[in-house]
Amino acid sequence: MKIVIAPDSFKESLTAVEVAQSIQMGLERVWPDAEFVKVPVADGGEGTVQSLIDATSGQKVFTETTGPLGETVQACYGVLGDGKTAVIEIAEASGLHLVPAEKRDPKITSSFGTGELIKHALSQGISRLIVGLGGSATNDAGAGMLAVLGVTFIDKTGEEFVPVGGASLANLARVDTSKLDPRLHQCEVVVACDVDNPLCGALGASAVFGPQKGATEQDVTLLDQSLEIFGQVTKKNVGIDVLTAAGAGAAGGMGAALLGYANAVLKPGIEIVLDTVKLESKLIGANLVITGEGKIDDQTVHGKTPVGVAKLAKQFNLPVIALAGCTGSHFQAVYEHGIDAVYACLPRPMSLQEAFHEAASNLANVAENVARTYQISH
Repeated sequence: MKIVIAPDSFKESLTAVEVAQSIQMGLERVWPDAEFVKVPVADGGEGTVQSLIDATSGQKVFTETTGPLGETVQACYGVLGDGKTAVIEIAEASGLHLVPAEKRDPKITSSFGTGELIKHALSQGISRLIVGLGGSATNDAGAGMLAVLGVTFIDKTGEEFVPVGGASLANLARVDTSKLDPRLHQCEVVVACDVDNPLCGALGASAVFGPQKGATEQDVTLLDQSLEIFGQVTKKNVGIDVLTAAGAGAAGGMGAALLGYANAVLKPGIEIVLDTVKLESKLIGANLVITGEGKIDDQTVHGKTPVGVAKLAKQFNLPVIALAGCTGSHFQAVYEHGIDAVYACLPRPMSLQEAFHEAASNLANVAENVARTYQISH
């Protein structure tokens, strides 16, 4: 029996590699002689760099950058085995994990550090740039990142300013791209999106993701208006409509920034990752596919790992089971997208910290139950 294990990470708890190991541990209790093919993946968010450098024998590059609240943080990006492609996770320098819960405020958190990572990669002679969007603490439409790369922001009084946080865009009147780093346009930029949300509106960056970054209901309204202004100014001054583009709302609007100012191509991150790790070839001869992520809910169908894996697996008519730390509202939507069953890992009511601490063992136990259930019908 051949089982392909292709999960994403369980955010703030287990890496994708650890998730795959835990799942195998549980399955081995039932199938000790099975062939296990572990393919830890990512959807453009956390774990993207590791997945791609592992798949291509690449390496990590470390450098100091500016964190979401202006602090100095040690961050890294990957250079793939070809030596010409850099992979940057915006969460490295602009991630939610860098901001303590009590300090989370997307009105002021900045994507400045991501701009520094891109600039560092460009200085290495990179000709292709994959930017993984996901896990950000920011909601500034990538304005901080663009400022580092040379875009000038001008307010309603005609004064230049450096945007710090999404709220600072409320007074934006125009942008000047004459000083934008020319190396950016000599580089192929591919944006790996973990979601397909637009920039603004009910499904936009502020409304859907703002609350988990610390935004109140009033903040969401302000931030959505600020990003609307950014989109209008971008269309007027740059000539590109980023307001309605799918994925523009990823990472607090960084998708819009890269689309509008870096001639980027937005692709589902999971497609880029699955192609690079060659998952399709590893599915040949498999009997079962197990995938998963920390939470499976109605957002999972929007470009997340489990559905991306399932889509590929269904080309081989393989059964697909998804494991999750927990399930959220309308998680059953994934059943229309190639996933045959969803198992949540929490065995009893517990605190978030307990769930994180016991994640590996709970995951192994659920994987064992999956195997035992599978055996009943086979």
